[in-house]
Amino acid sequence: MKSKKAARSPRPYTQKSRAEAAEASTTRILEAFLKRAENQWFEDITLEALAKDAEVTVQTVMRKFGGKAGILKVAHEHMGKDINVRRSVKPGDVDHSVDVLTKDYETVGRLVLRLLSQEERQPTLKPVLEEGRRGHREWLAEVFAEKLATLTPARRTAMLDALVIAADIYIWKLVRIDMGRPVAAFKAVVKRMLHAALSEA
Repeated sequence: MKSKKAARSPRPYTQKSRAEAAEASTTRILEAFLKRAENQWFEDITLEALAKDAEVTVQTVMRKFGGKAGILKVAHEHMGKDINVRRSVKPGDVDHSVDVLTKDYETVGRLVLRLLSQEERQPTLKPVLEEGRRGHREWLAEVFAEKLATLTPARRTAMLDALVIAADIYIWKLVRIDMGRPVAAFKAVVKRMLHAALSEA
């Protein structure tokens, strides 16, 4: 009697191909979500539309993320990593900090503004946006830590508040979108405001 052959495990290259395909589909779903989120209201983005954009099934979207809240969470995590890379800057360097901040806003500014405009009516967005605000403040505190360290707690808070305001995304919106000014004009405005805030030290 012939013995049954032992079941073979999937070949390594097959497993790798499947993993790469799964990662690619995840990326497509995230990119589809971010693209729609920049131009649509959160409640109008459907899983069916995302699945079609990403060339996957709705079941795949659900299996990977569970729903729009899950997609938002993962998209925010990916954006956070990208922002951290873009905002890498030498501490205390005002000019470079404005350069990387500008690149960040030019890349994701319209998307962030769209999400901010929905914060009050979409509770799902609030934790993500609050985390973004904390991260922005912490970044400025790190970049200008040397100046801030010389101040009393009350003055340190006041200066950090001023820095946050000077580097806020709504300043970018006012200069770049509402006024239609070029990138150079935005940089010049923010540099003046940051230098003014730091001069208080």
